[in-house]
Amino acid sequence: MKIYSWNINGIRAWIKKPEAQTFLKSGKADILCVQEIKISDESRAKEFPANLMGETIFSEYGYIEYWNSAKRPGYSGTLTLIKKDLVTGLLNVKTGLGIDKFDVEGRTQTLEFKDFYLINNYFPNSNHELSRLDYKIEYNQALHKLVKKLEKKKPVIITGDLNVAHNEIDLARPKDNHGNPGFTKEEREWMTIFLDDNMVDTFRDLHPKKVQYSWWSYRAMVRERNIGWRIDYFVVSKKLIKKIKKAKIHDNIWGSDHCPISIEI
Repeated sequence: MKIYSWNINGIRAWIKKPEAQTFLKSGKADILCVQEIKISDESRAKEFPANLMGETIFSEYGYIEYWNSAKRPGYSGTLTLIKKDLVTGLLNVKTGLGIDKFDVEGRTQTLEFKDFYLINNYFPNSNHELSRLDYKIEYNQALHKLVKKLEKKKPVIITGDLNVAHNEIDLARPKDNHGNPGFTKEEREWMTIFLDDNMVDTFRDLHPKKVQYSWWSYRAMVRERNIGWRIDYFVVSKKLIKKIKKAKIHDNIWGSDHCPISIEI
């Protein structure tokens, strides 16, 4: 099974891009976890309508879709696409953390399969003035609590845009960014605590010294010069790590300020 994650930075623009259409047509992803869809339920019903057979544009690519939009239009939100032949193995889909101030932003989807849980996340950005740092750490802690609860039943896979570069190897200019959003002491310490609690960063586990990024600023030539950050992750319960065959960052795929990441399990 190949699971992909991609922060697409707005589904309206992304779905029209050749890179997105090529990716969807390729069928590479058995499951695609998408973040930052930026569309409300009302707008989605109009712009991504279903026909009388219940089919939408994603049906053409062989996927069943599960949406989790933010209440605020044009903001945040997650979407999970699952190949039709895998849906029979999907036991349950739940949105949110059960905490309204997080759930209104459409940041969390939990999908239960026979052998594992898959959590699609779009973690908050702590913002340039760190005005949402406390909010983000609270979200992180609530997510951690959910993971520990689920792990009592079966292993967990967490993926998405975590909005943090854990270590200096995970961004191009660490010295210039200490204390900046995504590279604060508080965010990095939480990531360490999370991983130390029987969780594994799959990419770093399989590629301990590899320098590769998943996000770049839209500033001119930044991506071409590879001045980026690794802020998108697949983190799994330690008992699953032996089942992870591959963990990749697909930085050759454009279509967003993030590139897709994947694991093969």
